[in-house]
Amino acid sequence: MTRWVSLLLASLAPMSPACADAVADFYKGRTITLIVGYGPGGGYDLFARLMARHLGRHIPGNPTVVVQNMPGAGSLRATNFLYAVAPRDGTTIGSFARDMPLLAILRTNTATVFDPHKFTWLGSSSDFSSDAYLLMVRKDAPSTSIEDARRPGGPPIVLGGTAEGTTGSDIPLVLRDALGINIKLVTGYPDNGAIFLAVDRGEVNGRTADLSTMRSLRPEWLLPDGGMRAVVQFARATRHPEFADVPTARELTRDPDARALIEIAELSYKLSRPFAAPPGVPVERADALRQAFAAVHSDRLYLEDAAKLRLEVSPIGGLEVLQAIDRIAAAPPTVLDHLKRLLMGGKGGG
Repeated sequence: MTRWVSLLLASLAPMSPACADAVADFYKGRTITLIVGYGPGGGYDLFARLMARHLGRHIPGNPTVVVQNMPGAGSLRATNFLYAVAPRDGTTIGSFARDMPLLAILRTNTATVFDPHKFTWLGSSSDFSSDAYLLMVRKDAPSTSIEDARRPGGPPIVLGGTAEGTTGSDIPLVLRDALGINIKLVTGYPDNGAIFLAVDRGEVNGRTADLSTMRSLRPEWLLPDGGMRAVVQFARATRHPEFADVPTARELTRDPDARALIEIAELSYKLSRPFAAPPGVPVERADALRQAFAAVHSDRLYLEDAAKLRLEVSPIGGLEVLQAIDRIAAAPPTVLDHLKRLLMGGKGGG
């Protein structure tokens, strides 16, 4: 068990009445800013706005929670801001790409300024256990089956992505390298919504996306006659029951190195919808934020709102987030080096 996990365990004891009163005095009449690393209309934004509607009720003093979108570099801008610039008094929290800890561990981007272990982790609203990450293509794409997509010399599937360090950009490179899928990646889209529009307009052939996000934002993609096809599913040990005829990435390779690469890349999904505060938040306020985050996910009103939005809720706490980060960091150096070379080689191209 790492030092960070030990420190977090020590902080999980219930607050004393005196501490609770002090926290209530601090938060009463205040506003908490929830920074989202993407623009409006994507999956991270949906989860953040849902959290903002309910979190304040569970924090002593009942502060107002407002969302501030801070898109840029696949949420790296917001992650760096939360770590290095945001107030450390418990009035700022954030949500950013699930791959940000992996990006910091691999050190593939010199603009990364954060240590993922040092955030004040609240947890993740989803551990992805009931979700699936799908490579979706238009029915007029050059390949609409895994067999066609892996045929040597065949035309590439053109996918849209945001920036390095996000699953929408990095996982296609993993699929291309580990499974031999013919993929050309076009990066630079500002956010999730822009990629959805690019697919709908035919600018690109498809994209990778969470099943839960598509249920909320593009439910027509999931209809039998919706004009889209699922080619492969990622971050699944077994096939999702709704896509029983679509193979998982793991089952498509017998190569141990390729499978190890896939499994390391899939670890980030354990913290699929992460929430954190900056390092150094006073202990009693950090405890209050963590306890409130946990309480929200048992709140009937929150769960009803999540169901209306068709969001997959399977929460984990800050301790489990740190454990997932530790598992990534403890991966064999050869696997991490392979992944680093792959993602570095994928910059700017397809």
